[in-house]
Amino acid sequence: MSEVMTGQSFADLALPAVVLKQLEKMNFTQPTPIQLQAIPALIEGKNVLGEAQTGTGKTAAFGLPGLSAIDTKERATQMLVVAPTRELAIQVAEAVAEFGQQMRGLEVATVYGGAAFGPQIKALRGGAHVVVGTPGRLLDLLNKGVLNLSSLRLAVLDEADEMLNMGFIEDIETIMGAVPNTAQRALFSATMPPAIRKLAKTFLVTEAGEQPLNIQIAAIEKAKATIRQRAWLVRGLSKMQALTRLLETLEYQRVLIFVRTRSDTMDVTEQLQASGFKASPLSGDLNQAQREQTVAQLRSGRIEILVATDVVARGLDVPEITHVVNYDLPGDSESYVHRIGRTGRAGRSGEAILFYRNKEKHLLRTYERLTNGTIEYFEVPNAKELSAHRQQKLQEQIVTTVAGGQFNELNEIIAKMQADTGLSAEQIAAALLAQQNSQRPLIVADDPAPRKFEERTERRGKRDARDSRDSRDGREKRSSRDRRDANVEFDTYRIQVGREHGARPQDIVGAIANEADMDSRFIGQIQLFDGHSLVELPKGMPTAVVRVLQRARVRQQQMGLELAPGEQITRRPRPPAGERPPFKGAQRRGDKGGRGNPGERRGRRAQ
Repeated sequence: MSEVMTGQSFADLALPAVVLKQLEKMNFTQPTPIQLQAIPALIEGKNVLGEAQTGTGKTAAFGLPGLSAIDTKERATQMLVVAPTRELAIQVAEAVAEFGQQMRGLEVATVYGGAAFGPQIKALRGGAHVVVGTPGRLLDLLNKGVLNLSSLRLAVLDEADEMLNMGFIEDIETIMGAVPNTAQRALFSATMPPAIRKLAKTFLVTEAGEQPLNIQIAAIEKAKATIRQRAWLVRGLSKMQALTRLLETLEYQRVLIFVRTRSDTMDVTEQLQASGFKASPLSGDLNQAQREQTVAQLRSGRIEILVATDVVARGLDVPEITHVVNYDLPGDSESYVHRIGRTGRAGRSGEAILFYRNKEKHLLRTYERLTNGTIEYFEVPNAKELSAHRQQKLQEQIVTTVAGGQFNELNEIIAKMQADTGLSAEQIAAALLAQQNSQRPLIVADDPAPRKFEERTERRGKRDARDSRDSRDGREKRSSRDRRDANVEFDTYRIQVGREHGARPQDIVGAIANEADMDSRFIGQIQLFDGHSLVELPKGMPTAVVRVLQRARVRQQQMGLELAPGEQITRRPRPPAGERPPFKGAQRRGDKGGRGNPGERRGRRAQ
């Protein structure tokens, strides 16, 4: 939600009482300029063309009036939102679901590529009232006859210019062509290139020739010059290792760490507390009184680090916050602007730190453009630098302690120890240092050399994604050439995800490759069972990587990765080449009528 307010109240916008009640609970009181103009127009039944940069509150601008028109007793899709990426689709769906939390029976479904069709088809056939999705998957569901838009009341194109840039314009035209003439339409875009204006003219003008209401919100500089933005590429170390090193070496007063889910707030907090940091979670699981108590502890200094999700951090105003860490990047740029705005308050300076992966690098350019700022790239302190930092801090503490105290009795104790044990003063001091610094050793073991399976290139990633789709009988197919080139010995691991959870080999490969930053050449055979699966992974994996994969999720189910030395994957010999039907995959696609040439499908697969 943008912080630029209008001085008016949501109660002035003719929203239903059930929606106003939820907005009050969320501490939303005043609409932003885009909301002030778009909400009344959509409630009155007009089509809307909104030109406003990310961060102005567009989701509520179409989400609130869309919910106002929904009849939850009618089990049919009544609101459709098309978003350019799966991350934005998820973010919009979560926001709309929260706005409608007080609406009994409201169902919101999110559909996007890269996920199984089954659960998404089930949600649509169950009568989801709101459907938020990416163009490719929405088009697939339309072609399958699963997505029924006959009862649609509002269709929204969100971030239309981004969809244009990603090559989805033809898909959007097809989707909008399936929207009934009786439905309202809204298009929101940060810019208005000719192709978007043409799209608006085609789909927003009514049959009676009525033009849409054109809302233009002037761009507002979002980030203060006092906020420094820095980014670290996730590689070599895990995110948690990097986070603890940063927190140990940064000079901070209060830190706000943003993660993706409620469960992540607990996981990250527990690991920080185990490392000796004064951290606490802030999530939707806490009631209002608990949230207020947590924020009060942050202000007083009893808590120095807060781990939060986007939603609960709305309206958080603690001037002492000097650093914001984007442990997980947000699903949309609007949330990023809100996040970094939690620091640099009251004219103070602040710092925003981002953890990003190679596939997320394009988002950094968007953040720079949106904030009129520059993002610096940096490296997390390595083992040698961390050791030097700890030793320097200890030396300063010792000098301060010696300068302010009398140690006659302690000196006598040391002399007695020397006499009784034959140890030198240096040996006793070294033993005490080792004992007192066992949790944070003064000499940190060298960082392991980056393993090949941690190095991923865009070309390799694309090929692996293509290969991962080629599976049979629950076994992931791997060429012997790839495995021989990798020169890897494998251990068998068991994960608590199987067929009954809707898992496929490519889902497991994707989760492991993304979470562990592992080249999928180093993921061996996979075999699915009903309640679990077996997967081959390289011998000698770092403990940090194993811990990451234990918490990683497939189909919303935690992997719970563990070694399974007593279990083996059953392999079936492949038939000779002459006995295999040629071009089997192409024949299957041909039997289904095809889906166009590769160039037409490329944009949808990217989702």
